[in-house]
Amino acid sequence: MPVLEILEYPDERLKQVSTPVEHFDADFQRFVDDLEETRLAGPGAVGIAAPQVGRFQRVVIVDVSKMRKPVSNHGHLVLVNPEITDWDGHAMGREGCLSVPDYTGNVIRAERIHLSAQDRHGAPIEFDMEGFEARAVQHEIDHLDGRLFLDRVVSRRSDVFRRKVYKKS
Repeated sequence: MPVLEILEYPDERLKQVSTPVEHFDADFQRFVDDLEETRLAGPGAVGIAAPQVGRFQRVVIVDVSKMRKPVSNHGHLVLVNPEITDWDGHAMGREGCLSVPDYTGNVIRAERIHLSAQDRHGAPIEFDMEGFEARAVQHEIDHLDGRLFLDRVVSRRSDVFRRKVYKKS
């Protein structure tokens, strides 16, 4: 399974809106495996969306189960054609992105969401999510709609931060 190339800001393709997945064939299954391999190769990546690797289909992968204190999570999720059907509350949080490797930013997101999607084989699935998992899913769905977290910060002057680079010892 190859690690795919990540598109990085300011690549204009990251603004492209993705189309729904209609075929869950062997090619699609291989792509999902490659997308997961790419996520795992990223530094601490909890999610990835197909448009980040130049495939403009509505599929994301999210797994926050290895985070230090996930309030709740559903483990490793492949979400195809995801749609947030309900949301509640607001919270500010710091976000980073494989496509914006040098910066993080403060973004306001819903605290709780209800999500409808399909699994990687096309079966319908639904989840109630909260906290960091809900934030991660919202972040990845934004990629499907041609948005980056940079589009959601209140102020690029006060809410965007250069990512710290740690020297290896």
